[in-house]
Amino acid sequence: MNKSYRRVPRFSLIIPAYNEETYLARLLNRGDKARSCYIGRPDDIEVVVVDNASTDSTADLARIRGCQVVREEKRVIAAVRNAGARNARGQVFVFVDADNIIHPDTFNAIDRSLSTGKVIAGASGVKMQRISLGIAVTYMLMVPIVWITGMDTGVAFCRREDFEAIGGYNEDRLFAEDVQLLWDLMLLGRTRGQKLVRLTSVKAIYSTRKFDEHGDWHYLWLILRFLCGVFFSQRYMDDFARTYWYGNQRTKARQGGTVGSGLHY
Repeated sequence: MNKSYRRVPRFSLIIPAYNEETYLARLLNRGDKARSCYIGRPDDIEVVVVDNASTDSTADLARIRGCQVVREEKRVIAAVRNAGARNARGQVFVFVDADNIIHPDTFNAIDRSLSTGKVIAGASGVKMQRISLGIAVTYMLMVPIVWITGMDTGVAFCRREDFEAIGGYNEDRLFAEDVQLLWDLMLLGRTRGQKLVRLTSVKAIYSTRKFDEHGDWHYLWLILRFLCGVFFSQRYMDDFARTYWYGNQRTKARQGGTVGSGLHY
């Protein structure tokens, strides 16, 4: 037997990370728990951390923890996720933001879902890290959209071949790239009689650090600005996205209340 042979993992857990030293260890701890709970072998799950030009010790932390570390300089979250996928070896891609926390049964739930042959992709949904009136109202505003579309947030997953078939994440998008990915997968699934699924039994814990920074009611203001951009100016939308999601506000990382990744990258 060729000693250089490496078993192809079932899953690749792909984590985009920009200056995430404060939060990454917590996610990796939960990731290790989920790997230990998986019914397969330990090497069935690899962890790929995509260092998006971090200036802190994110990459070093990931290497110490045994993760594969990929460097991506382009500050567009879709490009960061795609870089992880290009370097991943798994049959199934699992994407999660570095400041979220995954459920211990995540990989088992994904396996059960995909094994039916009726599912093309899906997401876990989320529980909020903390709750307040403003956060609860924001959450409830999102619920009808999730119910109608079947598209959720949290831990997103799909088969490698399906990800490649749709061309991965759209790198022309500065945000909502995760929504488009699920939309594109949903359309592909319809041609095969497959659907999106929400794995609500394994909801991820969703970081509320954007609310900590901007206030518990700020998403209502965000929605209004988003609608203005939709109807009046794409440039306005892009400028706003660069400020809100990509601003260099991670210098206060050790004090908390900083910009996140993914939806709040």
